[in-house]
Formats: sequence, C-alpha cells, structure tokens
Amino acid sequence: MLNNTLFIAGHARLPQGMAAKSVFDSLTITVEVDLKYGVILDASCTLATDHGRNFVRNLLRGNCLQDGIDTPLNLIQTYYRGKATNALVAALKDLYIQYEQTKGLVK
Repeated sequence: MLNNTLFIAGHARLPQGMAAKSVFDSLTITVEVDLKYGVILDASCTLATDHGRNFVRNLLRGNCLQDGIDTPLNLIQTYYRGKATNALVAALKDLYIQYEQTKGLVK
C-alpha cells in the first residue's frame, strides 16, 4: 500500500527557564505533509502545555512547504509570544531542511 503523506521532524535546543526544559532538552516540531502538494496536514510540538501545542498546530496546518518556509516562520514570529519563539523557528527551519532533502526521494 502506498502512503500519500510524509512524517517529518525538526529539532532545536530549548532556552533555559522554560517549563518544557525540565522534561526535554530540545524542542521538536513534527508534521504530516501531503506528498503531492506539500501541504501540512497535521502538526505537533513538544511545548509543555496543551494550549501551546494546539496553538502551534493551528498556525502550521494548511501551510504549503512547496511554497517555502517564510509564511510558517512569519506566523510563528508574529503570533507566538513566548520564550520558545527562537526554538520554534530553529526547529521549523530544521524541519524544512528535512523536507527539502526527502521530497525528491519519496514518490
């Protein structure tokens, strides 16, 4: 059976003083991406609160990685105001690198 989606993860170090730092050393963003169109179908991250995880999920869903990473980065930088902003940005950039490296390999 062929799958139409790709699971990708991006990682970044968390800053000191964050609640999630006591559980994780790094922040991870994962997405499920439609292989044909590059659209983020679902997303999750390792922020400490459900509210934070759901907020990031809602920001990322529906974005098209084929169009690049600028729109999702701008959404995070504009609407997320917390200590993890830089870590979220770094994890998203890492995720995009994984997407770029993988998209040609999987059909």
